[in-house]
Amino acid sequence: MKWFKSSFSDTIGADCVEVATSPHAVHVRDSKLGSDDSPRISVPRASWGTFLHHPSFGVRDSSAIS
Repeated sequence: MKWFKSSFSDTIGADCVEVATSPHAVHVRDSKLGSDDSPRISVPRASWGTFLHHPSFGVRDSSAIS
């Protein structure tokens, strides 16, 4: 999988969220923990927008991953 820094990450690297896409899911990990040690969650692509707009996250632009 090709991982890239999410727009949810800050600019100084303190909060490093990375995402990767696959045909059926969007995968999320914390890059500060290292690629092998970071726990990952997978969200079905059809639910990604709902996941991003959950009240605990606030409204974000989900157009980068569709």
